[in-house]
Amino acid sequence: MMGTANNGAAADLLVIGGGMAGLTAGARAARDGAHVVLVERAPELGGSMVFASNVWTTPTFEALRAVNPDGDPELGRALIEGFANGVEWIRSVGVHVGPEKQILRYGRGYAVDTSGYLRACERILRTAGAEILTGAQPRSLIADDGVVRGAEVVLADGTVRPIEARSTVLTTGGFQANPDLRAEHIHSQAHGIELRAATNSVGTGLRLGLSVGGAFGKPGAGFYGHLVAAGVSLSDPALFGELALFYSEHALLFNTDGERFTDETQADHLTANALVRQPEARGLLVGDAVTYRDWINTPYVEGVEFVNSFEAARRRGARCAVAEDVDEFEFMPEEWGYPGAKIRDAIKAFNAAARSGSGLSPSREYDPRPLDEPPYYVLEAAPAITFTLAGLLIDRDARVRSRQGGTVPGLLAAGSDTGGLYVLSYAGGLAPALVFGLAAARTALAQTDKQAVSQT
Repeated sequence: MMGTANNGAAADLLVIGGGMAGLTAGARAARDGAHVVLVERAPELGGSMVFASNVWTTPTFEALRAVNPDGDPELGRALIEGFANGVEWIRSVGVHVGPEKQILRYGRGYAVDTSGYLRACERILRTAGAEILTGAQPRSLIADDGVVRGAEVVLADGTVRPIEARSTVLTTGGFQANPDLRAEHIHSQAHGIELRAATNSVGTGLRLGLSVGGAFGKPGAGFYGHLVAAGVSLSDPALFGELALFYSEHALLFNTDGERFTDETQADHLTANALVRQPEARGLLVGDAVTYRDWINTPYVEGVEFVNSFEAARRRGARCAVAEDVDEFEFMPEEWGYPGAKIRDAIKAFNAAARSGSGLSPSREYDPRPLDEPPYYVLEAAPAITFTLAGLLIDRDARVRSRQGGTVPGLLAAGSDTGGLYVLSYAGGLAPALVFGLAAARTALAQTDKQAVSQT
């Protein structure tokens, strides 16, 4: 016989994962009267949301399609249409939301006190009588005739507890902390890249969803992350922002063969995806005096604490140098493994083409200027992952799609456990977790209402 939650009564919503998506789904459902059980693998709630401070996306669906043409349009519309209500939800729980501001070249959003939001959601859950189980891990989903009815959970003390629920939402944060899954679904060289996120997002939600017939997608979607200083550990979360090389969009990046291989100006996170596929997944990032003055030595996003990432990397022993003239590249240390003379010639050829307007290959769509003002700031870069973009496919109501068609009854997903929204693109991470977390709550509440009607 299946065990139950709340003294024998099934939970209305079982939330597996206590980050942005899970807290949002759980708190919203609890505030509207649902009985919620929340299971979090870590000793504390929050996940990777505590490392972020901006909730944002594109201002229109058309703007999203321009930067994310291969994403699921249904999910894209749901994100844009639900964003304003999501921000109002944050305000409604008493959390300060800053004034609207531009994020990157194509986004609009708000600074949010994510730690305050965490505390507000937890307070709502506890006030409503929700059960919060930290240090607990789901072992398997409970399914009956294809309907998900909860999960078996290994509690912090090692005991196994079946928890019955009318709806279960997977919000474990993706699989970025699982090297094997990174290698399988991103690229073989993604196995060893640095992690700039919480260490508990190891693919639990994906495993559970696939085990009951959930559909996976989209292949080749990639990841969201940034270039960081190569060879420097990110084991300290304080380094996630300090060593992120946001300025790469205004620099040149060469692989170990001494060749440019991507349009760096498209976005730093796209360059990170491109670099993971290059030899040894490392490259030489080169900026000039203009890059240093206007981009390295200024904040990347308005209102975010500024750190000069080049100087921070140099302090931590990264491979970096300042070349007073482009000809100095010929004397690059041999142990770095880059053809210095070839890179010197490539920079000269790039500058000549940029000055003449004769065409650049790869192009430089958003910053075609020559990099011809010495000195040159040279730093070895590597990709680091923040969250995955592939995962369980869902519909706009956060219902997990089935490999057999339709959806998996009783199963929802939100946040980075899902896929399909972004494909080699990115327009905010907290915003989809917020919007689809709220969608999961609505779907679960509707299911509870249906059950209540059927029992009358």
